[in-house]
Amino acid sequence: MTIDDENRPERQRVTLTGISSRAWEHPADRGALTALRELRGFDDVVRALFGMWNERGFRLSYLAGAIRVDHRQYPRVHHLFADAARTLDVPELPELYVRQLPVIDGKAIGMDRPFIVISTAAVEKLDDDELRTMLGREIGHVRSGHAVYQTIMTILTRWVTNVAWIPVGAIALRAVIAGMYEWWRKAELSADRAGLLAAQDPAASLRLFMKTAGGGDLSQIDTAAFLEQAAEYEGGGDLRDSIHKIGMTAFSAEPFPVARAAELNRWIDAGDYARILGGDYPRRDDDRDASVTADIKAAASSYKDTFTTSPDPLVKLLRGAAGGAADLAGSTARWARGR
Repeated sequence: MTIDDENRPERQRVTLTGISSRAWEHPADRGALTALRELRGFDDVVRALFGMWNERGFRLSYLAGAIRVDHRQYPRVHHLFADAARTLDVPELPELYVRQLPVIDGKAIGMDRPFIVISTAAVEKLDDDELRTMLGREIGHVRSGHAVYQTIMTILTRWVTNVAWIPVGAIALRAVIAGMYEWWRKAELSADRAGLLAAQDPAASLRLFMKTAGGGDLSQIDTAAFLEQAAEYEGGGDLRDSIHKIGMTAFSAEPFPVARAAELNRWIDAGDYARILGGDYPRRDDDRDASVTADIKAAASSYKDTFTTSPDPLVKLLRGAAGGAADLAGSTARWARGR
């Protein structure tokens, strides 16, 4: 089937009063965030490093070279932005800018005063539900504090360029950066969930992924075929494809659109989306009681589940090897007991 962007009725959305960002954060993302927040003085160190990146200068560059959105400039975008924030119960809107860019794009920037930037392509190519979803994504990034920790990745990336001539230093920093990229990919999955909760329209989330992957015209795009691509990407091919995927993603900050669509569908199918809309979600007032241990265990469990269920050829091979090792260990133990 093809998707018709026209004549969709306005949806009634549930206001998620007092919702905590923990409600939409991917377990691996939340575990890392909780651990970072618990480190005494960590935010002070980050802010000191961030001074080198010059948040004020970066904001001024958008103030000078982009359009700041309000009720007078891009009023449609401003309305959808306020609507998404209201659904996520965000009382104070961050600044929002539209910059000239021919691809659908959005990002959250800053620490003390985080702001959001979206592209002109997003404004022109996305319908209201899709744009509301995208703006909800960026609000989710701000509420989760992702912009703060993404700054570390930016600084480290610059450092690894500066010390590339030092073999040991470069290798160590690259390992750290690869770990940061892995966390950021999970943070993007968290933001996808926030966007869905803001718009409360799974079809709009799927259309956003499709438009991000293939442009603004969906009249020639088939939804089922797009999801088949996701299944083929995750489990198709052989070990060579698995190795290529590792190379493609190791230093990539964002998961690919087809993979993100499949991941969001799994979250919906697991019942978490419906549960939150039904009012069963963590509140901001309880954030101070969040357990570091529980969040880290949830992150570990998430990676374990991914390993257990992944259709990727390399992961399946590793599972088989692990199972064979376990069988061998069990047989050895039984032989030893018999002796």
